[in-house]
Formats: sequence, structure tokens, C-alpha cells
Amino acid sequence: MITLKTIISRRTLVRIISFSVAIIAVLAAADIVYMCRLSRAESSIEYGYQEAVEELAQSADKISATLTKGLYASSPQMMQKLSSELLSEATNAKNALTKLPVATSNLEKTEKFLSQIGNYAYSLSASAADGSTPSYEDYEIMSTLCDNASAFSDELWSLKSKLLSNDKSISELFSELEDGGESFLTDSLSTVEEGFENTPKLIYDGPFSDHILEKSSLMLENAEEISEDEAREIAAKYCGLESYQLKTAEYTEEGTMPSYRFTADGVSCSVTKNGGYVCYMLRRQAVRTANLTSEEAVESAKTYLENLGIEDMRETYYETYNGVCTVNFAYEQDGVTCYTDLIKVAVALDDGEITGYDARGFLMNHIEREISEPTLSETECQGDLSPMLSVTSSGLAIIPTDSVEEKLCYEYKCQSTDGRTVLVYVNTETGEEEDILILLETEGSVLTV
Repeated sequence: MITLKTIISRRTLVRIISFSVAIIAVLAAADIVYMCRLSRAESSIEYGYQEAVEELAQSADKISATLTKGLYASSPQMMQKLSSELLSEATNAKNALTKLPVATSNLEKTEKFLSQIGNYAYSLSASAADGSTPSYEDYEIMSTLCDNASAFSDELWSLKSKLLSNDKSISELFSELEDGGESFLTDSLSTVEEGFENTPKLIYDGPFSDHILEKSSLMLENAEEISEDEAREIAAKYCGLESYQLKTAEYTEEGTMPSYRFTADGVSCSVTKNGGYVCYMLRRQAVRTANLTSEEAVESAKTYLENLGIEDMRETYYETYNGVCTVNFAYEQDGVTCYTDLIKVAVALDDGEITGYDARGFLMNHIEREISEPTLSETECQGDLSPMLSVTSSGLAIIPTDSVEEKLCYEYKCQSTDGRTVLVYVNTETGEEEDILILLETEGSVLTV
């Protein structure tokens, strides 16, 4: 016989079970949330460590490049500029080093090297401010520091690759290192430290431009505004399509260069409202096996510009990446290369099709200039170049500066004593070095740093 007491007991039991299940579910959910948060936190930490190694390697790259430029600098003004860059990158590298979970005792020589770089840069800057030029001993020190920085960079990039391919987390690997364990990490850091054995003892007192797209275009401001249909006809010519194939994008581009934007299957093109100039054209394409050389791609790019009626452009540098060769062209006026007026053309190496066109640098800067006669002669300026350089060719060039000004310079293409190709730009009025670039010529690319 089921009594009232039995019914109450059963109800109580059901309630207890229900509450228990609910509590277990809540705890399980909380545990899942906690584990997810913990996983995200661990992933964030791991990413931070990977980023720190990459930042350290990038700073080492820049330190090496800046020191190399210092070998070819001869004026106090240029040395002061390079010293400032060197000090900044040494500081960035030390900051990245502090983000790694490793005791500074394990990287004592690395930290000392970066401190030496910073202090030496400060010393050079102070000497340059007094009008002093580097001594031959300074050049020797810079050469040794440059070699060490380059080896440092190579080892760090190798370390980053090993960290990414290892099954263990970076935190675990560094913990093993701190506990005295042996791993590739121990060997890598030992190699980094050993690389600074030959760092010289330093004696000193004390312990082309991204700005060119930020100004207003003189070329466009007084140009007549065109209609959307007119812009579509112009875009079709650059894309190699019929105008009806191009659709107007949902938004137009404003800013310093207001433009109409058109799209087709895999193609995007922007045309300025004032003047009807093509800003850029991009075509998505799965590039297959390369059939063309970089030199043939350069010729295809030149032909493309000629067919568009764009004249007086001279190819300067080019880069091949992922089956596409991108060629830089600079405007030439009366024999003077205007590096401010740039057009880039991308060519697919499988079939020679034009996959990209970017004229924003040209549209922002191009005007017919009144180029004045140089105050100083080419010979006078050449006489002040670094003794480590031999001039192989020279000419006039207009270059952009960080202050968005243009400078007329002699462009000296030089060969260094260690076999590098170096470009030095000397102001034709003041005789001061305005910039130094190192030419990197590899298979498929000619670039500068």
C-alpha cells in the first residue's frame, strides 16, 4: 500500500537527484568555460612568445642593415640619422628579449651586445652632432658589429622555425631550459651567445618613403570631374574587359583621392573622380608553373604601360614572389629620375597576364617640375663619399624625404670593398648625404634596403 509518506519520500528523492544533476551540469559548464579561458590564455601567451622571437629577429635584421649603411656613410648628418635608427632598433630588440620566459643569465652576452649597440649608436650620434666624421676604427667596429648582428638574425629565424615545428609549447621548452634540461633550445641559445665572442670592445664617451601617399594630389585637385559611366569605360581598358562586364561597387573611395570602384569576376579597379585616372587594378589569379623569366616580365610590364599611352617611365626595381613579378617604374623628366612618381605593374609568370597596376604614388606626386641646375658638381659631391665605395655610375634623381619634401640629388651607384652594390644620394645644393640604399640582386628580384 502506497502511503502519503512514501509519495513524499519519492518526490524528495526526485528533487535531490534533479538538483544534483543541475549542480553537476553547472559545475561542468563552469569547468568547460574555465578550460576554454585557460586555453585561450595559454594560446595568447604562446603567441606572445613567438611574436617576441620574431620581433627580436626583425630588429637584428634592421640593426645589421643600418650598420651596413653606416659603413658607406661619410657625412655627420647621415651618421646622425643612422645612429638614431640604430638606437631605436637596439631598444626594440631589448624590449623583445624581456618578453621571453628565460633568465637573463642565459642570454647575458646577447643583452650586453644590444646594450653595446645602443651605447655605440649614442656615441656616434654625439660625435656627428659635433661635426665629426667616422674614423677608420669606427668603420672596422661597425663591420664587426654588422657581421655579429647578421649571424644573430640568422640564428633567431632558425630558432623561430624550430619552435613552430616542435610538438612542445614554447613555455615547456623554456621551462626545461631553466631546469637544466637539454634540447634544441639549449643549443640554439648557446649558438646565439657564442656568436658574440668576437664582439669588439667599444670605446666611446658615455655608457623610399611611406609619407608620399599622405599629402594632397596637385595633379588631381584642378582636374575636371568625370561621370561614373566614363570611369567605367576607362577601367574596362585597363582590365582588358568590356565596360558592361564591370559592376559598380557598393561603396566609392574618398579620402585624398576620391574614386569610383568597379568589380568583375576576380577583378577590382579604382578610377579617380577628378581626371579619370586609374588608381589601381587588381586581378586574382591562381598562378601556375612559371614559364617567363623576370626579365621577360619586365618587358611585358613596359609594353602594358606603352599600350596605355603612359610614357617616360623607367623600370627601377622588381620583385618576384609566388609566381608574380612586380615591377617598379619611376617617371623620368629631362634625364632626372623622379622616384616620387611611381607606378607598379604585376605580371603573372605563367602566361604574362597583367595581375596588378598601382599608380597611386604617381597620381599623388606627379607634376611637370622646374628642375634647377645643381649648385655643386657631380665630381665635387663624389669626392666626399666613403673611402669604402667605388662609383660605377651616376646620375640625377629626385627622392622623397621623411618630411614629404623632394630633394634633387646625385645618385651614385657604387661597389663596396666587400662586394655589395650601394646607392648613395647626395644633395646637389648642400653636398649632404640624403639617403643610402643597399641593392639586393637575387634570382628574380632586384630590391633595396
